[in-house]
Amino acid sequence: MKRVVVTGLGAITPLGNTVETFWNNILAGKSGAGIITKFDASKFKTRFACEVKGFNGEDFIDKKEIKKYDQFTQYAIVASDQAIADANLDFSAMSEQERYQVGVIWGSGNGGIITFEEQLRDYHGGDGTPRFNPYFIPKMIVDIAAGVVSIRHKLHGPNYCTVSACASSNTAIISALDTIRLGRAKIMIAGGSEAAITGSAVGGFSSAQALSKQNEDPESASKPFDKNRDGFVMGEGAGALVLEELDHALARGARIYAELIGGGMAADAYHLTGTPPDGLGAMLGIQNALTDGGLTPDQVSYVNAHATSTPLGDIGELVGIKRVFDQQNITVTATKSMTGHLLGAAGAVESIISILSIRDNVIPPTINTAELDERIPEGIDVVLGQPLKKQIDVVVNNTFGFGGHTATSIFSRYQ
Repeated sequence: MKRVVVTGLGAITPLGNTVETFWNNILAGKSGAGIITKFDASKFKTRFACEVKGFNGEDFIDKKEIKKYDQFTQYAIVASDQAIADANLDFSAMSEQERYQVGVIWGSGNGGIITFEEQLRDYHGGDGTPRFNPYFIPKMIVDIAAGVVSIRHKLHGPNYCTVSACASSNTAIISALDTIRLGRAKIMIAGGSEAAITGSAVGGFSSAQALSKQNEDPESASKPFDKNRDGFVMGEGAGALVLEELDHALARGARIYAELIGGGMAADAYHLTGTPPDGLGAMLGIQNALTDGGLTPDQVSYVNAHATSTPLGDIGELVGIKRVFDQQNITVTATKSMTGHLLGAAGAVESIISILSIRDNVIPPTINTAELDERIPEGIDVVLGQPLKKQIDVVVNNTFGFGGHTATSIFSRYQ
């Protein structure tokens, strides 16, 4: 079976708009949360989120072009450009035949929801005359980010989007892994983006009782595994990976961050939005990924948990993790305590964290967690407060989405 390695990374996040800035802030245990500035949230039950700061799409995208792109697509463009540059790839120097072997798979849960809101607000706020922007549909549809990245770089390989709610970008990464293994591409740009800090998204998640209401102290609101957690903190941004067939990467002398050694997907088939208390979905995703990678549980250095800071979801996931690792102790961390929950982009951004933890032999901390929930199974060791320096060889990265979707990717040190 063909081996697949990571040769490029790109990130737009609430903690920085370059990979190294983001990573340094993760290791420093910083929170990206603050009062919402994207819209007037003063009447909402939740009035804070983890917004991307200091991003101006016009710094990277032509002014004539940018009007065609929703914010989630702008994030996708910039994160992908970063990853391509980081991988030292120059697609303009490639022949058309070579670009037949380069594809894009991109995930998002909500797509162009900013555009959707703006257009409907203008329509319903007017006299009923349909005056829709000609770019309304291509700005809104979820697949457009993958299409735009391929058009921008003239990439003719497999091109599509994955939509599995908060598992979307991890699903994209696993799909890209399989695409290369099957010989359908040599290089894949994979990841996801989300720009859903809008009235309808925040209002909808709030009505579903999913969001924290800790408005008085947003920076400490995301507290995975804490007995006083009250919901997740919404985030936004993008993460991009360049995945490459190993032989191709070696032939061009590429720098290799890590190997994407396995991926597992499953469904917990339980509830529209809830996590099963027996952790079945989490267990199956991890087991499937381990089997795919030819690994055993004792080879895993730590689990980067989905852990959004919801009362039921966090414990359900840990129960599933415990079912896989059984009698052995396993180290777990929850980086959404810092980034917030980037929804469809979460899996890609957390993949970057997993990869860099292998590079630097460090496990990022879970911040804000002051008193661990007494229901946490024995043998689960949560990294709290400060990074943990240790040899990191294999990282399990969990993501789950509304509808019962489970996607688990596993990164390993390249041997």
